[in-house]
Amino acid sequence: MQYIDSIQESLDYIEMNLKAEIKVEELANAAGYSLFHYYRIFQNLVGMPVMQYITRRKLLYSAFEISKGSKVIDTALSYGFDTNAGFYKAFMREFGKSPLDYIKHHTIKQPYKIKLIQEEHIMITQNKIREMLFHWNLQNEKLSDFYYIGTGNRADNVWNVGEKYIIKIGTNVKGLENHIKISKALSELGFDTSIPVESCDGKEYILDGELYYYIANKLSGKPIKSIDIYGEEHNYIARYIGEIVGQLDLVLARFDNDIVCNETNILNDMLNWAIPKVKQVSNLSDSFYDDYLNNFSVLYPHLPKQIIHRDINPSNIIMQDGKVSGFIDFELTEKNIRIFDPCYTATAILSETFTNEKIDKKKWLAIFESIVTGYDSVVKLSKQEKEAIPYVIFSIQFICIAYFSGFEKYKELTKINRDMLNWFIENKEKLIV
Repeated sequence: MQYIDSIQESLDYIEMNLKAEIKVEELANAAGYSLFHYYRIFQNLVGMPVMQYITRRKLLYSAFEISKGSKVIDTALSYGFDTNAGFYKAFMREFGKSPLDYIKHHTIKQPYKIKLIQEEHIMITQNKIREMLFHWNLQNEKLSDFYYIGTGNRADNVWNVGEKYIIKIGTNVKGLENHIKISKALSELGFDTSIPVESCDGKEYILDGELYYYIANKLSGKPIKSIDIYGEEHNYIARYIGEIVGQLDLVLARFDNDIVCNETNILNDMLNWAIPKVKQVSNLSDSFYDDYLNNFSVLYPHLPKQIIHRDINPSNIIMQDGKVSGFIDFELTEKNIRIFDPCYTATAILSETFTNEKIDKKKWLAIFESIVTGYDSVVKLSKQEKEAIPYVIFSIQFICIAYFSGFEKYKELTKINRDMLNWFIENKEKLIV
C-alpha cells in the first residue's frame, strides 16, 4: 500500500495544480523516491508515464472548460500551453481530433478524480497497445478512442484499430471466454456478434500479465440509441426489442449446462450488499424496504433462472436496416432470473434519457410495457414473474446505486439512478404488466 499511497498523493497534487508548472523532480522528492524509481512505479500503477498523464489531464479539463464556453486560446494558455498551435498539436496527438471537433462530436463531462485503490478502468499507453498489436500484425494501423454511440461517452478499455477492428483490454478472462463461446454460437445462428480475430499464431486473445488483449471486427450495424426509441412508433419498436431479447434468452438457455459462470442469488445480494449501501446515500422509508423484502422474498423462489446476458442495454443491441441484427458484450453473462434481462433493457433506456427535459417520462411507461409484452410473447412469463417485475426493477436500481456510489467518477450516475428509483416508487402501480 505504500507505493499506492505515495502515487495517490502525487495524483491529488497534480489534480489541484494543473494550471501551474508541475515538475516531476518535485513529485519524486515529495514521494521520497529517486527520479528513476518514481518514473517506474508511477507507470506501473497508473499505466502511463507521468508527463503523459499530466498532459492528458490538462487536455481533459481544457475540453470541459471549452465546452462550457471558454475561449480555446485562453484555456490553452491557462493550462500552460505556450501557443494555440502547441495546444492543437497536443490535442490532436492525444484524441485524434481538434478541440472544437472533439467537443462537437462527443459528450464532455467534468473529469473525475483518479482513485487508484478503487479504479477499475484501464489506463494504458498507445505504445503498449501497439506493442500488443504486433501479435495480429496490426501495429501500423491508426489507434483512436472508442465512443459509445448511445451516450457519446469515451470507453475506458476499448479502442478503434484502423477502420475495421476494435481492441478490448480487460482482466475478466473467464468472462471473455464466455463472451467468445456465446458470440460464436450466435454467429452460427445468423446473428451479428463480436467474434475474435485470431492472432498470427492462432490465439483468440493474448494475455500479458493480468490483462487480456482481444481484437474483433467492427460490426456492420450500429447500436440502438435510446433517444430514437421515443419516436412516433415507440410502441412497435419497443415490442420488437422485447421480442428480440426474448429470442436471445431462449438461445442463452441452451448454454445452461455448457458455460461455467457466476450464479447469482439476487435477493441475497440485495440483503447483504446493495440495500445497506443504498441506505447510506438515500432517504427511503423503512416501510418501502419492508414491502420490497416481504413481497420479493415470497416471489423469488418461483422465478425461472437461466443464463442471461445481464448487460442488455441499448448500446449492446445492434441494428441494421431497421432490424436487430446482433448483440455484443457477453462478459457479464451469469445465471440469474430471466426477467432481469427485459427489465434491465427498459431501465437502461430510461437511464440514458432521464435527464433529457425534452423526453416525456410517461412515454417510457408505454415503452416499458411494450418491451415486457414483446418478451412475454416469446418466452411466456409466469404469473409470479409478472408480479415480480416492480421488485426486479427496484433491485436493478439498488445494484446501480450501490455500485456507482463507490466511485467518484460515477457521482452523476449515482444521482440519476437514485432519482430514477424514487420515480419508479412513485409509479409502482404502472410497472405491473
